[in-house]
Amino acid sequence: MKVYLDYSATTPVDPVVYRAMRPYFSQVFGNPASLHSYGQVARAAVDQARQVVADFLGAQPQEIIFTSGATESDNLAIGGLIASLKANNCSFKPHIIVSSIEHDAVRQPARQLEQLGVEVSWLPVNNRGIVEINSVERLIKPNTVLVSVIYVNSETGARQPIREIGELLKKINKTREATQRNIDANSAQRLPHIYFHTDATQAINYFDCRADYLHCDLLSFSGHKIYGPKGIGVLYVRSGTPLQPIQLGGHQENNRRSGTLNVPGIVGLAKALELVADQQVEEVKRIGGLRQRLVEGLIHQVPGVVVNTELSQASPAHAHVSIMRVEGESMLLALDLVGIAVSTGSACAAGNLEASNTLLAMGITPEISHYSLRFSLGRWTTAAEIDYVLEQLPPIVQRLSHLSANLKI
Repeated sequence: MKVYLDYSATTPVDPVVYRAMRPYFSQVFGNPASLHSYGQVARAAVDQARQVVADFLGAQPQEIIFTSGATESDNLAIGGLIASLKANNCSFKPHIIVSSIEHDAVRQPARQLEQLGVEVSWLPVNNRGIVEINSVERLIKPNTVLVSVIYVNSETGARQPIREIGELLKKINKTREATQRNIDANSAQRLPHIYFHTDATQAINYFDCRADYLHCDLLSFSGHKIYGPKGIGVLYVRSGTPLQPIQLGGHQENNRRSGTLNVPGIVGLAKALELVADQQVEEVKRIGGLRQRLVEGLIHQVPGVVVNTELSQASPAHAHVSIMRVEGESMLLALDLVGIAVSTGSACAAGNLEASNTLLAMGITPEISHYSLRFSLGRWTTAAEIDYVLEQLPPIVQRLSHLSANLKI
């Protein structure tokens, strides 16, 4: 039996999505920037897809930027906002707040900005891997211009209180505006607006991602996590949010992101979102039930299991566990030999032997973090597959435990 339980790394393209994309590879192949009929037919497909994305996010079409994926969207959101503020003669040192459990697509741009003189504060999480609202409030300074918190952590699946953080920032911004109406716009005393970004890549399938519901100004995600194609993503930018392009060379996307548009990818992403919208309620229930079956089976059948995912506050698809004294990479390889695909964490960090930033932020020791596995379920996961995992994993753990004990002797 072949079992794929790494949906958080990537998802297979849904056949419905593939059929929607297929004509745009060879039949409707025009460049949407061209004025002739070939280009305009492609442009119409892009416009229709943009409306679908906007509707899903409760946004306006002009607030949607198509990118190559969430990594580019994250980089554009953070780097583009700070660059725009600096270009507009920002009279103070900008301060940004970034959660300690971000994907590297947010973490590394923040580190780079820090090296360039931007003040960065790293927002802690509790031992369940969840940001606490009062921690956000404590870190806000007069020069804070951006808060970035991931919606669902890609390793543990921990769902962050994005709506509540958005409400807090909205309240703070209103207070700043009310107390500064009589202050000169160029005054150093004037407190800046705080913009809010969330990477919603792992949340789109399961949670409400409407921008107004979340009170966010910037939201990013990828097509290949929602049963769409790789190489396509979205950045939502609320109207009025300053953003300078970081990729130059053309005038696409209203001069905010240069590059010939990936028409098949855009069409596929929009179709994938339509399927998510149609199936979300029932999929949350179905996948959550399978995840519960998996976790209960692991607890009862595998000695030394510690569940790192707080099931009540997480994506229904994630189950992140540590199995004491058994190295995660060894379990992954052994499971692969019997046809089961899982991961030890984010696919983008595969091959990195350092302890997970997410697990360290939760207070999990580097040693225990190396005993971890991430199971992530999806649209085609079945009860039979879960049962197969529960059949195969216990003897693997037993064998590797004995091997580990003998090696230590």
